[in-house]
Amino acid sequence: MIYRPATLADAPALAKLGAETFIASFGHLYTPEDLANFLAEVHNPEAVAGEIAGQECTHRLVEDDGQLVAFCKLRYPTKFGDFTEAANPIELGQLYALPTHTGHGIGAALMDWALAHAREHGHDAVLLSVYAENFGAQRFYQRYGFAKIADITFKVGEQLDPEFLYELKL
Repeated sequence: MIYRPATLADAPALAKLGAETFIASFGHLYTPEDLANFLAEVHNPEAVAGEIAGQECTHRLVEDDGQLVAFCKLRYPTKFGDFTEAANPIELGQLYALPTHTGHGIGAALMDWALAHAREHGHDAVLLSVYAENFGAQRFYQRYGFAKIADITFKVGEQLDPEFLYELKL
C-alpha cells in the first residue's frame, strides 16, 4: 500500500473512487435521480480537481497496485464551526475505502494521519458527520474518542438524511 497526498492528476480517479465508495455504502438509500444528481455534483472530476487545487481541502490517498482504493479528506475551515466551542476546529470530510479494502487497517492509518495533521496544524478539535444508521462507522470513530455533539442532516438530491455530528477535542 502506498499512502500519499493527492495531485491534480488524481482528480478523475479520486472522483471515480468517491462515487464507487459512496454507492457501495449508501446507494441503496436513494432514488436513482437523487443519487445521480448528488454524484454529478460532488463526485465529478472538475469538483474534485477544484478541491485538490484549492486551499480548503487536504486529501490523503491510498494506492494498491497502482489503483486508488481509499482516501481521506480534511476541510478547513469546517462548515460545522457553529456547533462547537473549539477555537480552531478542522473537519474530517470523508474517509472511505473500497469494500474489498476494509478491515485491513487502512481506515486506521488514514485516521492516524488525519489526527496527526490536525495536531501539527494547531487545531483543537476534529469534527465529522456520520449517517445516523451507519453503526460500524460510529463505533470506529468512538474508538478514537469522538462523541456526538449534534443532530444534523445531509442532503442527497431531494432527500435529507439524519446524521450525527461528532467531535474529538485535541
